[in-house]
Amino acid sequence: MSTNAARHLSLRPDILQRLKGAACAADLWPFLQSAVELEHSTIPPYLSALYSIKKGHNVAAAQIIHSIVVEEMLHMTIAANVLNAIGGRPVINHPKFIPTYPGPLPMNVDDGLIVGLAPLSLDLVQNVFMRIELPETPQHFPRLLKAPGERGYATIGEFYDAIIARIVALGQGIFTGDPARQVVDNAWFPPDQLFPVTDVASAVRALEVIKRQGEGTSHNPFDGDGQPAHYYRFEEIVAGHRLVRDPMAPQGYSFTGAPVPFEPEGVIQFVENSHLSDYAPDTLAYSGVAQANYTYTSLLNALHTTFNGEPNKLRASLGLMFELRLVVLEKVVNQPADGSAPTDDTLYAAPAFQFAPAAATADFAAAPMVTAETVAAQS
Repeated sequence: MSTNAARHLSLRPDILQRLKGAACAADLWPFLQSAVELEHSTIPPYLSALYSIKKGHNVAAAQIIHSIVVEEMLHMTIAANVLNAIGGRPVINHPKFIPTYPGPLPMNVDDGLIVGLAPLSLDLVQNVFMRIELPETPQHFPRLLKAPGERGYATIGEFYDAIIARIVALGQGIFTGDPARQVVDNAWFPPDQLFPVTDVASAVRALEVIKRQGEGTSHNPFDGDGQPAHYYRFEEIVAGHRLVRDPMAPQGYSFTGAPVPFEPEGVIQFVENSHLSDYAPDTLAYSGVAQANYTYTSLLNALHTTFNGEPNKLRASLGLMFELRLVVLEKVVNQPADGSAPTDDTLYAAPAFQFAPAAATADFAAAPMVTAETVAAQS
């Protein structure tokens, strides 16, 4: 693995410095808004890889990626709950909320990691997905990647640590949000993972869920539910085996569990970094990608409503994720990108995850979106 691929996903130091100087709840709002954006921004790349898997192929890899996507939705919800709890308002239905692919993730403008939308491959998992999820202190099990070199940036884990530290320092007085805005649905997420955030203790516990599921702990690669953290789950795809306890291994774990086979021929080859403009308007590919964009924008509208006073609509919002999957599988990735008859070498259409003006609601982009990068730019 190259040195470049081993680098941490990291934040600009000035963003972390501004966060550490937060003196009131309002000072924390932009950073929690960016946390919501960050958790969401990983979902389109992960879904693109998932949607590229042919039915009946790469089943274990598909299960791993799906489990991570579900937890990213949980993390997005947790960040929104914490923001609501301290009097902020999550902004989801805004054109700038939608990342540009390929491009950097939120708050990661100087790190050099460019994230795009691509079919599943071992290179994608190892050099992009694992880099996104890289812990502060990655543990080195048999077949695991070598340690990263020196870095001048703060990790995402340190970003959450800094938010936790400021919440603890500012104390109970910042929790002025309406408890009725808290999003809790234990039909989707268990009560030890998604719960109301109403005070310092519950905020810290909620943010620790994000850290633990994404990175594990410094001593244990598994989260509290017996699953490997995201980084190690992705490594299972690269290693070709599940991570299991192994008393014979130096750190007590190794990638010697059940096979996680990867078949390149079980992946649909589709347009990377797809945009609606890539397709001729008179093709089925164009209409399918347009419908997927509409459903994706509708999903953002629904999540905005859910996080802004109508928490009972979470199920309907997540239902739109299933609708998006059906649209992509039935009307996008099975359509030749150029509209021709399929052959063995056909390049297929792919979801674009773009804003669809036709799906915009009356309040779309009505609220200002102030993020960590906005605040840092004012320095």
